Amino acid sequence: MHKFLRTMTAAAVAVAMAPAFAADATYNVDVVVVGAGAAGTAAGWAAAEKGLKVVTLEKQAMVGGTGKFSEGIFAVESSMQRNWNYGLTKDEAFQKIMNYGHWRGNAKMVRVFVDKSGETIDWMQANGVKFEKLFSNYPNGLYTWHIYEGRGAGWINLFQQKYKDAGQTLLLNTWGKELIQDKNGTVKGVVATNKNGDKITVNAKATIIATGGFFDNKEMREKYLRFPDADGLAQKGKTGDGIQMAWSAGGGKEGCEVQASYRPGPRGIGTTNHVSATAKQPHLWLTPRGERFCDEKIMLEWPFAGNALERIGGTMYVVYDQATLDHMEKDKGIDLGVGVMVPVGTKLTNFEKEWADAVKGGWAFKADTLEGLARATGMDPKKLVKTVEAVRHDAEFAKDPAYLREVKTGPFYAIKSVASSLGTLGGIKANERFEVVTQDETPIRGLYAAGNDVGGMYGDSYDLLMAGSTVGFAVNSARIAVESAEAYINETK
Repeated sequence: MHKFLRTMTAAAVAVAMAPAFAADATYNVDVVVVGAGAAGTAAGWAAAEKGLKVVTLEKQAMVGGTGKFSEGIFAVESSMQRNWNYGLTKDEAFQKIMNYGHWRGNAKMVRVFVDKSGETIDWMQANGVKFEKLFSNYPNGLYTWHIYEGRGAGWINLFQQKYKDAGQTLLLNTWGKELIQDKNGTVKGVVATNKNGDKITVNAKATIIATGGFFDNKEMREKYLRFPDADGLAQKGKTGDGIQMAWSAGGGKEGCEVQASYRPGPRGIGTTNHVSATAKQPHLWLTPRGERFCDEKIMLEWPFAGNALERIGGTMYVVYDQATLDHMEKDKGIDLGVGVMVPVGTKLTNFEKEWADAVKGGWAFKADTLEGLARATGMDPKKLVKTVEAVRHDAEFAKDPAYLREVKTGPFYAIKSVASSLGTLGGIKANERFEVVTQDETPIRGLYAAGNDVGGMYGDSYDLLMAGSTVGFAVNSARIAVESAEAYINETK
């Protein structure tokens, strides 16, 4: 925790040290990176490390985006895995990812991502990033999640400092408005603006878009997502600017409908809240009418949980009794971890302290009887009682008996939960070199994209099978985009 606080303090200092905005300005560089989240930071430093002259534009007042909250990064056949004697191969990982997405993803893109991932861990370590352990998202899962110290803010701040020390330019509170193209359609840079309204022109030999998706754009959500009303977690500023610039330049569309469906929970409540954590367990999940709708064990693969909840309208109640609460609060702790921050077996010792605020927030309910709980939540009392009485052997959804808990010891609890999302996972069509391409896959010269702006990594659902894949895709796509851009710059000299 102390390390995390230090990294966040460093971020604040970096922002405070940023120079005051000038009036209209023009920059002439090798590479312009639009966005300074995980993908943009990785791209900026990877380009700077190669000796290229870079300008990075960041819409927010500080760097990092949602990447600064990440816990680890995907890789396969890394030196760290070899040291732990973990034997998942690149071929196996590739096949699993493609089969998970029913081969709707871009197979060539997925392949280069997987192949690059292990070497990227070595690259990060060589640049000073420290890793704590390997981890999986669920019991008996794949240990592809390389957990780093200081969360994502640690390595992002480190790379931004290295970028600054190399004499490169970061413009905060500055966002791209349109791409500069010549008569042949070749991209030659970006026209941007800052919060003061100044026009910033960046003439660049190569442009890399890494703006993090479009979840904060209501119009785009409603147009493209299957379930646009999910609770977006830390998505401020992700308004699809980069995606729309790429489309306006002739770029194709891919993966616009895919989002990172997350663990259902109370709207707007963080993952470390202990009352909220009780809702992220495989207990009894009910529709607003009081009926079950899935095997609650799918919380192990929480994108599946998001899909099931979205199908019934996006709202459910998680119901449990005092005996189950005692199990979570005082006995064995929670059966499923909530990320690295609230691991399996955590005893929810803050439950009582946080309960009053949960009730006040309108998402936590308690009653001495099931009928009383139904009245409090609006569920049908008869349906609720009938559903609870059926929880013995699950002949309906074949739930694992290890997670089948009776609801019979009052008082009874209900936590109102909604579908939630970690953001969008597509928009721009690109090839395996992360060149932006037209709908018929003709590359747009000089234009590249990385991270959540790019479609093709996922099929129809976020892939939790390979833990750390979103950050892994951000960093690896950024590195590959930079390598492609460098080759292009050298070819056109």
